[in-house]
Amino acid sequence: MKMQSNNKRRAARVRATLKRGADRLRLSVYRSDAHIWAQIIDDTKHVTVAAASDIGLTGTKTDKAKAVGAKIAEAASKIKATTIVFDRGSYRYHGRIRALAIAAREGGLKF
Repeated sequence: MKMQSNNKRRAARVRATLKRGADRLRLSVYRSDAHIWAQIIDDTKHVTVAAASDIGLTGTKTDKAKAVGAKIAEAASKIKATTIVFDRGSYRYHGRIRALAIAAREGGLKF
């Protein structure tokens, strides 16, 4: 029960900081036990602009997260998006989430 409330508090805290960057695109990350997804969302138009996942990739989970970060950065460069807001949801900035973020930054995204 306590873990669920901690996750909800963390998610609320992250959402509160996202409101400051409401004029920018948002890089949202979803992580399951086996896979990771990332999508760039335009909240003003309520539309997903670009998306990437690790479905079909091989390697460790961290390697897959790095590949997804590179894919999403490449997709963002195609739509000429350079500055975004990183929405990690209720996930801690650790492990696969951190690997994805670092790879996206190396690909040219700023957040």
